[in-house]
Amino acid sequence: MATSTLTIGLIRADVADALGEDVEDIPVDENLVDYGLDSVRIMALLERWRRDHGVEATFVDLAEQPAVEAWAPLLGVTA
Repeated sequence: MATSTLTIGLIRADVADALGEDVEDIPVDENLVDYGLDSVRIMALLERWRRDHGVEATFVDLAEQPAVEAWAPLLGVTA
């Protein structure tokens, strides 16, 4: 998988935007479904990241472990 231009901070900011929350309220290690993230929002985020950052992950990849820290390697984020 190619390295994307995404960072943990950008993932958190995009999730916060999708949920209408402050980025500080988005944890990196908790299930985002508990914060209101649903399949429609996951698909919208994934499409944005594919378009803007060249992400190759699938919906299933993200839906199986809906947490920022689990998504980071799937989305090509490097340390």
